[in-house]
Amino acid sequence: MKLLGFFLGIIILGIVCFIDDFKNIPAGVKLVTQIIAAIVVVASGLRIENVSLPFMENQIGLQDWFSYILTVGWIVGVTNAINLIDGLDGLSSGITLISCISLLIVFILNPSSPLIAVLLITALAGAIVGFLPFNFNPAKTYIGDVGSNFLGFSLSIISILGVAKTYTAIVLIAPIIILGFPIFDTLFAIVRRIIKGKSLKAVFKADKGHLHHRLMKRGYTQKQSVLILYGLTATLGMFAIILLESGIWKALSFALLVIAIIAIGYKNLLNTKEDVEEIDTKNVRKNE
Repeated sequence: MKLLGFFLGIIILGIVCFIDDFKNIPAGVKLVTQIIAAIVVVASGLRIENVSLPFMENQIGLQDWFSYILTVGWIVGVTNAINLIDGLDGLSSGITLISCISLLIVFILNPSSPLIAVLLITALAGAIVGFLPFNFNPAKTYIGDVGSNFLGFSLSIISILGVAKTYTAIVLIAPIIILGFPIFDTLFAIVRRIIKGKSLKAVFKADKGHLHHRLMKRGYTQKQSVLILYGLTATLGMFAIILLESGIWKALSFALLVIAIIAIGYKNLLNTKEDVEEIDTKNVRKNE
C-alpha cells in the first residue's frame, strides 16, 4: 500500500512537471501539486510517527495530525530543495547520487532499515549513474522539472522508509544531515526572497542568490562550482556515517579536519591569485 502511494504520487507530480517543461506553469500550481502528491503518500500509510532530538535516545511520539503535517512538509521541502539547486549541469543529479550512496550506507549500518528501502535507494542511485555522464557539463541531456522533482520526491520518501522502524536518534537525523546542503540552500532562499521582496509572494520568484550562483560570481567555472558542492555533500554524508558508526566526537573531529583543510586550501588559493596578479602587473609595466 505504501509503495502504491509512492508511485501514484510520482505519476501525479510527473504529469504536471512534464507539462511545465513545455508550458510554464505558475509556481503556486506546482506547489499545490507537490502537496497533493505528498498527501497521497501519507494517505497510503507512510508517515513520520516519532522524532528524536540530537543527543537524546528517547523518541517523542507525535500526534496524528502533527505527524501528517510534518511528513507532508518533509516531502514537499526535500522535493523543492532538489528542484531549486538544479541550476547548473549535473548539480541536482550529482548531489542526489551522493545523497543516495550516503543513505544506502546508513541503511546498511542500521539493522532496522527495511530491505525495500535499500533496494529503492540502490535502484535510484543506479539510474543516476547511467544518466549523470550525459547531464554533467557540457550537458547533452537535461533533467528538467520532471527529473528534479522526481529525484527530490523519491529521496524524501525513501529516507522515511529507511528509518521508519528505527528508535535511535542518530539514525533519524542522518537524512537531515546528508541532505543538509539542499535543505539549507532552500531555507536561505526563502528567507532571502521574503526579505528582499517584502512579501510572501516573493518566495516564488527565482533569483541568482543560490550557493552555486555565488560560487560562479567568485570566479569559479560551472564545473568547479559543481565539484565544490559535490564535495560539500560528500562531506556531510561522511559526517552522518561517522556519527552513526563511531559517535559524535569522531564525527566532530572529522568535521574540524575538513574545515582546517578547506581553510588552508582557500588561503593558498588566495596567495596564488595574488602572485599571478603581481606577475601580470610587472609584465604590463615592462611592456609599457
